[in-house]
Amino acid sequence: MIAITNVSYFLGDRALYDGASLHIKPKQKIGLIGLNGTGKSTLLRMINGEFQPDGGHISKSGDCTIGFLNQDLLSYQSDDSILSVAMQAFERQNELQVQIDNILHEMEHDYKDELIDKLARVQDEFEALDGYSVQSKAEAILEGLGFVTDDLQRPLRLFSGGWRMRVMLAKLLLQKPSLLMLDEPTNHLDLPSIQWVEKYVQSYEGAVIVVSHDRQFLDNTIDTTVEVSGGKLVYYAGNYSYYLEEKDERNEIQRGAYENQQAKIRQTERFIERFKAKATKSRQVQSRVKALDRMDVVDAVVDENAKVHFRFQFTTQPGRHVFQLEDASKAYGEKVILDATNISMERGDKIALIGANGRGKSTVLRVVAGDEPIEGKRRLGHNVMFTFYAQHQLESLNVNHNLIEELKYANPNKTETELRTVLGCFLFTGDDVFKKIKVLSGGEKSRVALAKVLLSQANFLLLDEPTNHLDMQSVNILIQALQQYEGSYIVVSHDRYFVENIANKIWYIEDHQIKEYPGTYEEYEIWVEERGLQSAVSDKAVVSSAPPQKAKAQPAPAAPKNKSLSNEETQKLKKAKKLIDELENTISKLEDQKAETEVKLAEPSVYNDAKALADLNRTYAEIRQKLEKANGDWETAMLEVEELAG
Repeated sequence: MIAITNVSYFLGDRALYDGASLHIKPKQKIGLIGLNGTGKSTLLRMINGEFQPDGGHISKSGDCTIGFLNQDLLSYQSDDSILSVAMQAFERQNELQVQIDNILHEMEHDYKDELIDKLARVQDEFEALDGYSVQSKAEAILEGLGFVTDDLQRPLRLFSGGWRMRVMLAKLLLQKPSLLMLDEPTNHLDLPSIQWVEKYVQSYEGAVIVVSHDRQFLDNTIDTTVEVSGGKLVYYAGNYSYYLEEKDERNEIQRGAYENQQAKIRQTERFIERFKAKATKSRQVQSRVKALDRMDVVDAVVDENAKVHFRFQFTTQPGRHVFQLEDASKAYGEKVILDATNISMERGDKIALIGANGRGKSTVLRVVAGDEPIEGKRRLGHNVMFTFYAQHQLESLNVNHNLIEELKYANPNKTETELRTVLGCFLFTGDDVFKKIKVLSGGEKSRVALAKVLLSQANFLLLDEPTNHLDMQSVNILIQALQQYEGSYIVVSHDRYFVENIANKIWYIEDHQIKEYPGTYEEYEIWVEERGLQSAVSDKAVVSSAPPQKAKAQPAPAAPKNKSLSNEETQKLKKAKKLIDELENTISKLEDQKAETEVKLAEPSVYNDAKALADLNRTYAEIRQKLEKANGDWETAMLEVEELAG
């Protein structure tokens, strides 16, 4: 269908492609993978005819049609309804519909035989092209991509970039080109929509090329993997998991061949060095020199699976209870997000908040952060220090800082060597660390912002779609960093591989409540499937049965009532809880006083006044003593509450 033969393409003096070849067959499902900057999107644009190769050629069969979904479509706007935009895919059917409408309008005034014959011919063609069902097809695809029926007549310009991208995807799917090219299609889709697109691509009758960092999406949709590496297109006859296994085997073979060749080269060079001055050995020496010149050098294996060699630590340990919502409600006008919901998390919880777009996941993160007012109570635990990562916060990076300066701002206590190590974990090496923020790509800015989050000394992280705009290597680094992280976090993500590897609990929003499944994402999916539900992440099904007893999920109430209490115990419980509140207020004030005293002690003028210095040191010692006692009393009171309520 399409033949790419010895193609070369240069950016300045750098070769993105050098003698690359690939044959795309009808109905083939290809995953195009490679590090950022290797030229995946460039190849798609060459196939689409937007870029011309500098060498070689790309040939297509005469009946080959191409549909290309790329990130440029985010900027497309129109006053037409999204249904009308999607139906632009049916160009000929739309023309015939206009003709039919015009003929019928004419016949209201002039009922001629010629018009009747013309109407019959046009309607026959319209029916042959299945014109009467095109609207229902467009509606089905738009609703499969997450739009509700009421959305379909709304103008495209009223929707955000991500939703406009879905409309353009719907239009491409309706066109049914012989080759469908999708560049990062999952970036702007929620889990239910990703799963819907997966099923569509699996049954798609044409060929597909997908560029994606979503491993599970690739595994579920492709039958061939093509890696862009060293300017070549390397072919693997299987999905992404097959590619990983096969590449390991190829690397092992290449590593053995490289080591054997290097040993032979060293042996030959020793022979040349030893006998080059002996006339009797000159023929053998010259023979070996020529053999080295003719040798096809085996490249060393480059390990592209970056490892995190840095431990992300924090100094302040939080209390047992990290966060709690009590009877929390949140609504925007008539749109209810939460209604009297109760949920809590404890130290060490690694939570993934999943579900369809529009259910309020990002709102929940803002509620947890205290950025959204609510009805009910929001409680942040003792000594809990949090930081919040979201895409819009990339704008808060100082564009005039270089990378070292930006990370130094996040944690002034780290040395430049430590900061370089952190940046190396996030694929910034050598002179990259002195780049200005303003010259970075969106993905690079995301990596810097994530590095800042992990350096922030926070013991509680809130991460909203952290994998957007990251390639697979960067996602793998983030997974390793979060697996090493000893604090707690809540992550909103639609990347199932990422969620499976970083979460030990799943939260989802259903019936305006935050509900919890206490297990991994894989276990959660099995639990959902066993009960014959539609994907619970879509929030369309109602979960009528609880999880199994061994994995029972219930929001933790403010005062657990797992046993009946006597009046005396009830009074003790109330008294202990009141004491905890008082102690947390006291601790907060003492910590403020301690910080203020430390600032004063750091002033040079104090050291010129012996009396003032002695008074400050005495005050500082008293505050620390009180703080230590308050923390001890807090722990004792917490243990008492747990014992009484347990």
